[in-house]
Amino acid sequence: MARGPLESLRCIDHESQLARFCPSFSHSPSGDVYYSIPASPFSVGISPCWPPLPPGLSMARFESDLRRLPPEIYTSGEREPPFLTTYSQGESFPHEYSYSTISGAPHTDLERSTKESEEAMLNDLMWLGLDWDEGPGVGGEYGPYRQSERTSLYKQYAENLLNSGHVYRCFCSNEELEKMKERAQQLLLPPVYTGKWATASDREIQEELGKMTPYTYRFRVPKEGILKINDLIRGEVSWSLDTLGDFVILRSNGQPVYNFCVTVDDATMRVSHVIRLKYGFRAYMFIMFSLELRNIFQILYGKLLFTRHCSSKFSVALGFTMPSFAHVSLILAPDRSKLSKRHGATSVGQFRVMGYLPKAMVNYLALLGWGDGTDNEFFTMDQLVEKFSISRVNKSGAVFDSTKLRWMNGQHLRALPSEELSQILGERWKSMGLLVDSGGMFVKEATELLKDGIDLVTDADAVLSNLLSYPLESTLASAECKPVVEDKLFDLATSLLSAYDSGELLEALKAGPIGWQNWVKNFGKQLKRKGKSLFMPLRLLLTGKLHGPEMGGSIILIYKAGICGVISPQASFKTLDERFKMLREIAWEAYNVEKQSGADSVATLSH
Repeated sequence: MARGPLESLRCIDHESQLARFCPSFSHSPSGDVYYSIPASPFSVGISPCWPPLPPGLSMARFESDLRRLPPEIYTSGEREPPFLTTYSQGESFPHEYSYSTISGAPHTDLERSTKESEEAMLNDLMWLGLDWDEGPGVGGEYGPYRQSERTSLYKQYAENLLNSGHVYRCFCSNEELEKMKERAQQLLLPPVYTGKWATASDREIQEELGKMTPYTYRFRVPKEGILKINDLIRGEVSWSLDTLGDFVILRSNGQPVYNFCVTVDDATMRVSHVIRLKYGFRAYMFIMFSLELRNIFQILYGKLLFTRHCSSKFSVALGFTMPSFAHVSLILAPDRSKLSKRHGATSVGQFRVMGYLPKAMVNYLALLGWGDGTDNEFFTMDQLVEKFSISRVNKSGAVFDSTKLRWMNGQHLRALPSEELSQILGERWKSMGLLVDSGGMFVKEATELLKDGIDLVTDADAVLSNLLSYPLESTLASAECKPVVEDKLFDLATSLLSAYDSGELLEALKAGPIGWQNWVKNFGKQLKRKGKSLFMPLRLLLTGKLHGPEMGGSIILIYKAGICGVISPQASFKTLDERFKMLREIAWEAYNVEKQSGADSVATLSH
C-alpha cells in the first residue's frame, strides 16, 4: 500500500483493532463469507474533535504492557525490538523525512501499573535512543498519554457502542465462564464465550440490573465467516470468526480492558501503522504483551519503516482509519523454542548493567529477521535508517545468539571515537575502585592498550585488574610455565635485575615504545636470546603472566601506573619496585630453576 513520510512515530499501546471496525461482507466463489476491514470503521456517535493529519503524514505505535513485573523491556520471545529502534530511530526513519515520536503508558490495570513501571519502561527506551517528541513528560496535542488519564474517553466510546448495539451487557459469573471453558475443552472446541447474554431481552437485563448483578461489556463478533487482513510482512491472512467469541471491552469493575483502550487510542491519536508480534495476529483483540525486548523490536522496525518508505500518496481520512499492520515473528532460543528467562533472556536495563552499548543492542536486534541483502552485519543507526525495508523482514522466527550479541557489542565498542571510549572506560574503572581519576593520559593509554580484550564495558574491570596484578608465584608453579622455567630463567632474571638496578631499564621505559624496543634488542643480544626465548621469560618476570596485551605497551603502562598517582589503593597494584623486590626474595629452588653460576647464585640474586 502507499504510505506517506512519517512525521510522528507514536509509541503508544494498541492491541485490538476489531472492536473499532464494522466488517463488510463478501462471498468467495466457494461460498465462504469474508469480513474485510474497511478504511472507515463504524461510527458510534462521537464526532472527532482532533485535527486531521496532513496528507502524507504517518504515525506508528508499539505495544507495551506495564502490568507485567518486572516492568523493564525484556528480551523474551519477540522480534519487535530491533524494528523498534531502527523503527524508532530508524523502518529506522531516514532523516530526509521529519518525524516525531509519541510514547504512551498503558495503565489499564491500576493495581499493577505503577509510576516505577512507567519510569523503567521509558528509561529503557531512552537508553536505547528511542526518545519521543510527544508523550509523558513532553506533552502534545493528542494527550493525555497515560491510559489511566483517558478512562472517561474509553467509557464514552463503550457506552456509545452499547447504545449502537455493537456491545451488550454480560452478567455471567466467573463460575459460569469456567464451566463454559471446561465444556468446550471436553468437546475439543475453542474456549470461546457462548454468547449467553447476546440475545437477552430487556426484561432479563433489567431484572439483573435490579439485583445489582455485576456485568461486563462484550463486543458482538459475527459467528460465521472468515476475517481477512492484509499484513505488511505476511500478506493476506485469514481465520474463521467462529473461533473468536464475543470479547470483553469493559470489566465488571468499570475499567476498560487494555485492548479496547489501545484501539480507541489508535483512532483518536491518528495512528496509521502498527508493528507487533505474530501471535497477536490470531488473537486480534485479546492477546496482551509485556514490554520486553520484543517491544524494542517493534519500535525499531516502526521508525525504520515509516520515514523512508512512506509516499506522499497516502490518503488520511478524517474518520477512524484502520492502521496498517506488520506482524513480526517471535525471537527463538538456540533450541528454537520460545526465548525465555531460562535461556538467559534479561531486561534491557540488565543488558545495560552487563555492559552492553545501546548501539550494539539496536544493531543486533535489527538483524533478527532483517538484512540488507549483503553479508554486512555492522550497522550504525544512520546506516540502518538508510537501508531498512519492511519488504526484507523475514516471516520466520530468528534465533537469539548471546555470543554473537557480545561479539557485536565489542565491534561497536572498539569503533567508538577514542575520546568517547576513554571516557566510558575511565568512568567504569573509577566507579569500580580501580582508579581515583577517570581522565588523563593513563586512562587514554590504558584504553588503547586494552580495548581489544574488551567486548563489554564490564570486561574492562578484569582486564585492567589483570594488568595491574603480579601473580608471579602462581604462574611459576603452573604446568604451562615449566618450559620457560627450565630455559635458564634464573640467569635471565639475574640480568634483568642488573638492568633495573643500574637504571638502564627505567631509562628505556621513560623513553616510551622506541626506548623499550632498543633496550629489548640490546638485552637479547647480551643474552644471545631472541623471539619466544626472549619475550616469554621477560613477560613472565615483568608482568607475572605468560599471556596478555602487547608486552612493551603493558610494561610501559605498568611503569606509568607506579608514578602517575591514579591507581586506587583498592586495586591490588604492584609497582615495578615491588615486582623486582619479589624477584629478589623468591625461592627459586622451589621451582627447580637451573642455575648457571653454581651454589651461591641464589644469594647473588638476592643481593
